[in-house]
Amino acid sequence: MSAQTTFDPADAGGSTTRSLEFDDNSLVIQLFGSHNSHLARIEQRLDVAINTRGNELTVVGAADAVEIACAGLNSLYARLNRGLNVGRDEVDAAVRMSVGNGGKVSDGDEIVIRTRKRHISPRSTTQAEYLSAIDDFELVFGLGPAGTGKTYLAVAKAVERMMHGEVDRIILSRPALEAGEQLGFLPGDLREKVDPYLRPLYDALHDMLPGNVVAKRLEKGEIEVAPLAFMRGRTLSNAFVILDEAQNTTAVQMKMILTRLGENSRMVVTGDLTQVDLPRGIRSGLRDALETLEGIEGISFVHFGKADVVRHPLVMRMVDAYEEVEARRHAAARYEKDNHDKGS
Repeated sequence: MSAQTTFDPADAGGSTTRSLEFDDNSLVIQLFGSHNSHLARIEQRLDVAINTRGNELTVVGAADAVEIACAGLNSLYARLNRGLNVGRDEVDAAVRMSVGNGGKVSDGDEIVIRTRKRHISPRSTTQAEYLSAIDDFELVFGLGPAGTGKTYLAVAKAVERMMHGEVDRIILSRPALEAGEQLGFLPGDLREKVDPYLRPLYDALHDMLPGNVVAKRLEKGEIEVAPLAFMRGRTLSNAFVILDEAQNTTAVQMKMILTRLGENSRMVVTGDLTQVDLPRGIRSGLRDALETLEGIEGISFVHFGKADVVRHPLVMRMVDAYEEVEARRHAAARYEKDNHDKGS
């Protein structure tokens, strides 16, 4: 099952060498990747050297990097042993998870969401924490930047629960517009008005279920994708409810949707407080909820950071750039205010 490991102390040059031996040659081929491409990716990410001989390999480099590389390789091998695939994204995830766990194989490696079209595993320690929270709490807030998988993983959990018969319905909702959801001013019928705002939720569903299944369940009302305004006055029982882009709700809207939660239901609220589109002076319902509900039993708050971004690497660099610019703007604004106050 797991690799056999030997360890050599640091040599005079300050590097550490660790050896791994895997017992299933057919899995080793998949682990190493075509032309050892997976190993090359780990080398590049961690600045280590990996040498192979048959089903054995040695990892050479700084001690921390070697531990992370070996933990990642062991978790990837365990994944293959469970019959799951390993590609470039899984290699990146294994490295990210090992970094987050200080070079130890994460419990998150055991978490797999099985849907009709794909198997989904956490790709960061925070994602693993998030999935565990959804299992353990009736209301979960997933907070953080774009690209961290907040909505995608929540939809995956909703689909899994429906497939297992644990809920009767999936309800996916977003604020249709930045403020007030004034749908009447948009052209077309109701569906044409709201679909552009809900498209990311449809995309996630189609990534996990065949198109005909999605269409059938939408028609029967077992899956509902609707703007937030349509939740008013309802009690959402036996359902998995997801509110996406919650930073663009008002405090009144947020209280409304949270109090819709009925018997045998779960709710996940996702949002990014750095991307609030509400008009100036209107307080975000997500921020209001965080301050109001902190410490209440049965609610979990999971905070994602830029290190959890699992989209294209360029997304993480852009998040960094925007954060730096925003920090400079805030600093300049404070400086201007302080000078104005002194002048007064």
